[in-house]
Amino acid sequence: MKNTALALILAGAAALAHAAIPLWPEGVPGAKPGIGAERNEGGHTSNVSEPSLTMYAPAVDRPSGTAVIICPGGGYVRLATAREGEQYATWLSSLGVTSFVLKYRMAEFGHPAPLQDVLRAVRLVRSQAAKYGIDPNRIGVMGSSAGGHLAASAGTLFDNPAGRTGNALDAVSARPDFLMLLYPVITMDPAAAHMGSRKALIGANPSPELVALMSLEKQVSAATPPTLLIHTQADQTVPVENSILFFQALTRAHVPAEMYLFEHGGHGMGMKPGLGTASGWPRRAEEWLRERKLIVQ
Repeated sequence: MKNTALALILAGAAALAHAAIPLWPEGVPGAKPGIGAERNEGGHTSNVSEPSLTMYAPAVDRPSGTAVIICPGGGYVRLATAREGEQYATWLSSLGVTSFVLKYRMAEFGHPAPLQDVLRAVRLVRSQAAKYGIDPNRIGVMGSSAGGHLAASAGTLFDNPAGRTGNALDAVSARPDFLMLLYPVITMDPAAAHMGSRKALIGANPSPELVALMSLEKQVSAATPPTLLIHTQADQTVPVENSILFFQALTRAHVPAEMYLFEHGGHGMGMKPGLGTASGWPRRAEEWLRERKLIVQ
């Protein structure tokens, strides 16, 4: 009977797959109706004013009960929706993971809009866990590049007042249960920052306090969730120091973490073949998910 009930839940969730799930049905906080239409071209999305989630159901024969919210990268000016959103979701689906690709607000809004969007996404998915056949205690956030910064923001600033809007859903925990960060932007310190992401998120002349807040290596605590980090020496856009700084902070806070640093593979590598051992990162990620009992054998 229990298996039959689960099958019905999953069938209902599958029927919802690929349909846009509005993040803010009550109205987008700080809405800016004059910014123009959203743009979708070449696998990229930009000028987002109506944030949403797109669901990808798990493989029918191996649902794990685990969910991942995916934050595509793009320097906080656009989203690499195809390469770092849909592609990852399809891969995770094959592992039995329910995925949600997040379409979040960016430079047109600046901080705290992206943070509000990712935390609302976690709260929304957690509050509707039964509907999607997932475990509310097995919800992770994955992100690449600037999307990695947003994912890491969710893992460090989940209780920050800027991430709340006064809606009843604020009462639901926004803390992810794990993080998967690929070549992430982490710091806003000019010594290692991706300056384009920094300007798009916090402006050309941010206060020292805002720089410190959004330098996420400074926001790690014992409550930060277990984290997987993947980066390469060959990344000439977001220096590998970003991942190293975050890993060091996690280690100091005694947060379980695993980091793979590869020689080859430039920024935005996604799941490209032919990049030496870096192309094998999905297998390392799968092993990590399995070791943490987030996917089934």
